[in-house]
This record gives sequence, structure tokens and C-alpha cells, in this order.
Amino acid sequence: MNTGTLTIVIVIAVIIIAAIGVAIFRQTQKQRSERLREQFGPEYDRAVEQKDDRRSAESELRAREKRQRELELRTLDQGQRRHFEQRWSDVQRDFVDGPGQAVRQADILVVDVMTARGYPVDDFDQRADDLSVRYPAVTRYRGAPDLPGQRARGSQHRGSARRGYVVPVAG
Repeated sequence: MNTGTLTIVIVIAVIIIAAIGVAIFRQTQKQRSERLREQFGPEYDRAVEQKDDRRSAESELRAREKRQRELELRTLDQGQRRHFEQRWSDVQRDFVDGPGQAVRQADILVVDVMTARGYPVDDFDQRADDLSVRYPAVTRYRGAPDLPGQRARGSQHRGSARRGYVVPVAG
């Protein structure tokens, strides 16, 4: 084989190897995106919409996962679980007669459960971000604080708060 032929073979091999590398990289990115979309559900779409860039949104979601791994979460004992489940039943029962108060009580309950589990609870948005890692339906939780104000303005949201709250009682 002469030098010219060898050079052509090497260039073609490099191009093929580069193309394979690009294909593997793209496939890996696609699988990572699919895993995040599956794990976070509607929260994935919310993050992409909020960031206007899929890559930035996915980076934020991965940062949430990392933060979640660093938290020292505790499993509730049976007594705590029964206590919180009873409080949740009470909130649901009271919703019909006083939806605004029930929404406030539900928020207090969520904070109490999260505190008992070891989540930081100082900031509502951070709380929702932390919950989104294990409870992807959190997008409904994000809208719940607005319900009392909407009710006061005459909006019809009967039952929304009860369906919207995610109470992470299970370990």
C-alpha cells in the first residue's frame, strides 16, 4: 500500500470513528433526556418552558437530583404516619365547608411532613423543587397557594386543592 492510499484509509477511519462517537454521544444525551422526562413528568416540561432551553432545564433537574441525594431524609415511624394521615383526612373533610382554610391547613401539613422527613422548608419554590425529584406531580402543588386568592376573586376551583397537594408520608 502506498502512502497516498494509507492516508486515505486513515482519514476514512478517523471520520468513521468520529461519526460513531457523535452517534454514541447523541444517543446518550437522548437516553438521559428520556430518563429525566420519565422521572420528572410534567415538572420536566415546566422546567424546559421556564428555562427556554432543554439543556439548561436538564442541568437544573440533575442538580435537584444531586441535592436530593445530599439530604439526610428520615423515614416516618408508624405513629408519625398515622398522625399525618389523620391530619390529611381532616383537611379533606374540611375542604367542602372551608376550602380556603383547608388549603392553608394542607400547606401547613406538607411543611410539617417535610420537616419530619428532613427536607429544608424555608422557601416554597425550593420545597417544590425538592419534592419534584420523588413526587413529579408537584406541579399541582406549585399552584395550590394561589387557590384561596382565586376563590376570593370568584374563580371556580372546587376540589382542585385536594387533588393538587402531594403529601409525602411514605418513606
